[in-house]
Amino acid sequence: TKDIPVANFIMHEIHCSRNIEVCRYCSESIPKSEMKNHLDSEHGQVTCKCRMKIEKSLLKDHEASACPLRPALCQYCDIQLAFDKLQDHEVYCGARTERCGGCGRNVMMKDLKEHPRVCG
Repeated sequence: TKDIPVANFIMHEIHCSRNIEVCRYCSESIPKSEMKNHLDSEHGQVTCKCRMKIEKSLLKDHEASACPLRPALCQYCDIQLAFDKLQDHEVYCGARTERCGGCGRNVMMKDLKEHPRVCG
């Protein structure tokens, strides 16, 4: 928005009401000639690979932080898998054991970070 001299305000208001429209979804001011394109590109529905229907403009954020099929790394073996499979995998993977070079005991992967404190 710009400051408009009082003398030009009525002309400006007429121009805006003829040419500018406020988007009913995001409240952005859009030229009327571009509204259809705006609605299609920003607010059109798409289907994510997880089968959720979502606005096009929200898809990138959904894929990065909310999609159950987004890639995730196991904290124990660094294998990449779908986020919705991560918890079951980590329960199994964290229960695997590895022999400690210091004390010779078999230590579960989930306890390896803490083990040096109690080792020996």
